[in-house]
Amino acid sequence: MSLLHRAGLWASALAPLLAATLAMAAEPPVVYVQPLQPAPSERALAEVVAALQAFYPVQVRVLPAQPLPKAAWYAPRKRWRAEVLLDWLAAHMPVGATKVIGMTAADISTRKGAVADWGVLGLGTMDGKSCVISSFRTTRGVSEATARERLAKTAVHELGHNYDLDHCPNVGCLMEDARGKVATVDGESDLCSACRAKLAARGVNVPAKPAVPWRAPSK
Repeated sequence: MSLLHRAGLWASALAPLLAATLAMAAEPPVVYVQPLQPAPSERALAEVVAALQAFYPVQVRVLPAQPLPKAAWYAPRKRWRAEVLLDWLAAHMPVGATKVIGMTAADISTRKGAVADWGVLGLGTMDGKSCVISSFRTTRGVSEATARERLAKTAVHELGHNYDLDHCPNVGCLMEDARGKVATVDGESDLCSACRAKLAARGVNVPAKPAVPWRAPSK
């Protein structure tokens, strides 16, 4: 058998493997949503998934609901510590996952500067693998639809931190710091051009016109 013939046979044998490898490389990375009981409604979950898929080039898969880990319970304030939840989520990531976002209706908190226990909408590690969001503070004095919008926007914001985006000074950007005011989220709608450029530099290309599951903020 000639060397040329052998090379042809090897090429034929390797072609399916190469095609499969290229197909896997072309698939978007997988982000898992982990509902943590008590979890937000199925409709809220669906809107979070839609928002993540609208803004990031990822596949989103939902895991079966799990109880909140006891280690995260903060008895003095009857809350759950968000930074402990981040560690738990990262340690329980499914094989093949790139990032995981926990989602709960329970009150979550973390240290913020000199404040030992600061209630938050969400928390995400910078350039990390895990983030967590809570609907607990989204519902005060607003409709269920607005509460769901707030939660979905928070999901995009916290996953942005996982992609190494810091808080943005541009008003209306989804990475804007809420500064302790939940209503700040109501004025946000999209990622600004500066945040989009930062993501693009990291190989994360956001669609020019994402199909967001919320209404444009009123002027």
